[in-house]
Amino acid sequence: MTRYLAFLMIIGYVCYGCGNRKKASLSGTEKIEVSDFIESFELIKPPYEVRDTTLNRKEADSLLISNAVFNQFVPDSVLSLAAGKNARPKIYLGKRVKIETETYLFPKIITDNKKAVIVLCFDNKNKFKAWLPLLVQDANPATSQVSGLDRKLSFYKNVSLRRPEDAAAEGREVYIYNAEAGQFLLIMTDPLDDRIREIINPIDTLQKKSKYAADYVKDKMNIVSIRDHAEPGKFNFFIHIDRNNGECTGEIKGVANFTSASVALYRQRGDACSIQFNFSSSSVRIKEVDACGAHRQLKCSFDGSFPRKKEPKPKTQKKASSK
Repeated sequence: MTRYLAFLMIIGYVCYGCGNRKKASLSGTEKIEVSDFIESFELIKPPYEVRDTTLNRKEADSLLISNAVFNQFVPDSVLSLAAGKNARPKIYLGKRVKIETETYLFPKIITDNKKAVIVLCFDNKNKFKAWLPLLVQDANPATSQVSGLDRKLSFYKNVSLRRPEDAAAEGREVYIYNAEAGQFLLIMTDPLDDRIREIINPIDTLQKKSKYAADYVKDKMNIVSIRDHAEPGKFNFFIHIDRNNGECTGEIKGVANFTSASVALYRQRGDACSIQFNFSSSSVRIKEVDACGAHRQLKCSFDGSFPRKKEPKPKTQKKASSK
C-alpha cells in the first residue's frame, strides 16, 4: 500500500511539473527551441485580417521578441528588408495559423519610422521557408490599408485612396505560398492609381538665403527643393520623383549635413536610406548611398541630376522723370 501511494505521488509530481513547465522567454538572448518560439504565437483559424490603424496600438512588453531570439529562427536578411539595414526594431508576438503542411506566423515590426506586419512561413518540420511583408503602414493620411489571410489561404493586400475631388481609387494584390518553390507568389494584382497630379512642397515657405538653397527642377513632377536650416552646415530638403509614367515614384523629406564645401549627406538614425548631394552652381546630383526603398517604389531610385531653377528677377520701379 505504501509503495502504491509513493508511486501515485511521484506520478502526480511529474504531471504537475509538466503542466507547469516554465514558458520560454522570447525577450532575452538565451537559445530556445523553435517549437517554443512558434507556439508562443496565439493560434487562430483563418480568416485573419489586420488594418493599418491597428499598427498604432501600443503592445504589451510581455509580447516582445528580442532580435537575438528572432534571428535564431529567421534569417538576418528578413529584418534588414522589413525594417531597414542595421535597424534594431521592436518585434511583437502576433497570431499563428497552422495547416497540415505549413505554419504561418504574423509578428509586428516597429522602428522609429516604420510599422509593419509580416508573414513568416515554417514547414511541418518547423523549418523557416519564406516571408512576406503583409502590411506596411505609409505616411499618407489619404490612404487606408487592409491585409490578411482568407479561408482559402490566400494572402491579400488592399489599399484605398480618398481624393478630395475624384472618386476613391482602390488597389489589391493577392499571394499564395507555393511549397515547391518555397516562396510566396503573386497571383493577382490590381494596381492603385495613386499618382500625385500636383506636388505640394512642404518646405517651400522656409528661407533660401544660403548658397545652394533653391529649387532644382527637371519638370513639374521631378524636383529637389533645398532650404536653409537653423544650424550651420545643414539644410532642409524635399525630393519628389515621378518617372516612367508613374512606374517610378517616390518622396522624401529630411535634413542633410555638408561633408565638404559642395557635398552633403543625408543619414538619419532608424532610416536605412542615405543620400549624397553633389552641388554645382547650376545643378545638384543625387545619389543613393544606401537604398531608399522605404521612400520610393522598389524598381527605381532617387539618383539623377536636377538643374537649378532660375529665380525671377525682382521688378524694379522706374524712377519718375524730372521735367
